[in-house]
Amino acid sequence: MFPSMGGATGAPAAEQAPAPAQDGDKLIQLSDILEKTACYARNENTAYPWSNLFIGDSRLGMQSDADEQLIIHLTFQEFVRVKSIKFIEWNNGANPDMNPVTVHIHVNRNNLGFEDIEDVDPAQTITLKSSDLQEMSKAIDLYYVKFQRVKSLTFFIEDNAGADVTAIGGMQIIGKTNATTNMNDFKKQG
Repeated sequence: MFPSMGGATGAPAAEQAPAPAQDGDKLIQLSDILEKTACYARNENTAYPWSNLFIGDSRLGMQSDADEQLIIHLTFQEFVRVKSIKFIEWNNGANPDMNPVTVHIHVNRNNLGFEDIEDVDPAQTITLKSSDLQEMSKAIDLYYVKFQRVKSLTFFIEDNAGADVTAIGGMQIIGKTNATTNMNDFKKQG
């Protein structure tokens, strides 16, 4: 601050203003920055909830409840760029009929339910084969342009390989953080 204006003196500039935000420079697991209280799933079996997708054990993954369709809504703490998605098969492939097949991915769409999700165009639709779901298979790259400023992702699993319910052993979301300003970093002046 300026001493002649009655402001504080002697304080280093770094303490007065936060550093400018920077884009993430390397790919990370975006599941680490999920806003868990804002995430939800529709038609999930309560014994196998969406939160099991990120613990790393495909035996404890997620299952649908009444039929094969699932909606998974994930919200991030900040804006991210999503490069790729990986679904992992349930229980190391013990039940291949339960694997998801058609997955519609929506970006920044909140409160989608089964009554309206089919009326909204997804950012991308992927069709999974059993080879895509194996632990060692590569993640599926997404359309670069459509996943640049993502605050939330909604996955609509439309169908599976033939079972009554759908099961997913795990999920990986790979991408980078976007430069944003965290208003909590600013201190009140005066």
